[in-house]
Amino acid sequence: MSELERWEARFSAPGYLFGLAPNEFLARQAHRLKPGGTALSIADGEGRNGVWLAERGLDVLSVDFSPTALAKAQALAAERGVTLRTVEADVVNWTWPAEAFDVVAAIFIQFASPDARLRIFAGIRQALKPGGLLLMQGYRPEQLTYRTGGPDKAENLYTRSLLTEAFGDFASVAIDEHDSVIREGSGHAGMSALIDLVARK
Repeated sequence: MSELERWEARFSAPGYLFGLAPNEFLARQAHRLKPGGTALSIADGEGRNGVWLAERGLDVLSVDFSPTALAKAQALAAERGVTLRTVEADVVNWTWPAEAFDVVAAIFIQFASPDARLRIFAGIRQALKPGGLLLMQGYRPEQLTYRTGGPDKAENLYTRSLLTEAFGDFASVAIDEHDSVIREGSGHAGMSALIDLVARK
């Protein structure tokens, strides 16, 4: 089974795999968002984060490679009364736009191998406008002990040094490492080893 087929199967199940509420870290950043701006939600799945950003008054592009997930995202946007632009694409090989977004949300996008992650991170840097905001949350290697979500490969997980190397030259960078309980549908549930990045290009 290919990676796309695996995710299509997961997203084809009834309901929303990661719930309907936005990621808690992302929701805590609401005060940083300015209505009227543009936002990119990477590997947005069934749209919980992209729709929440649209509810904050942002023009949102939601990118995912699963057509089933994107259909659910559009249904959620319609239910919430907001507009969500969607693109069906593999973000590893996507042609990222240049300096197009005020905000990029990268929430649990750890499906990528180290080589693929380099391409995604380069795309993020390219897509952000000068002064643009990057909001990223992922799992740390310690998550392999909790096993409450995320990949089972240590190489896919984030460390402070990895994120500092990738984005440390931004104008401002704040990284927070913590163990917290998260409840995001059946996909992410329980005590988790997390790392948060808030960075301004």
